[in-house]
Amino acid sequence: MRNATLYQGLRALTAIAMLAAVTATAAGSDPTKQTVRFADLDISTPEGALALYTRIQKAAAGVCSHYVFTRNDGFDRCVRDSTAKAVISINQPALYVVYNAKNKTPLPVLVAKSQPR
Repeated sequence: MRNATLYQGLRALTAIAMLAAVTATAAGSDPTKQTVRFADLDISTPEGALALYTRIQKAAAGVCSHYVFTRNDGFDRCVRDSTAKAVISINQPALYVVYNAKNKTPLPVLVAKSQPR
């Protein structure tokens, strides 16, 4: 159980870094960071994955709201791209299912490499 919690924490940090990197690239300025915590969720379940997706979306909207976009759809694209990057970095099948159900352009589900025993 301890390894699972540590692994979730590392994935959360990766998701945060991806959110910050994407928004910095989209806006062309210093990144704003928003922590998305999900150690309390079982993201292998549909309910847990939906709860995490909702948290990621809120964090992305908060980060993207700090920037001024030249086009009307810039904010929406920033949120969408930031969310997609976070989902990819977390790499959990149930989270991909939620993302793909809520977005027109689905993300390919990545298959985790098997670890040598």
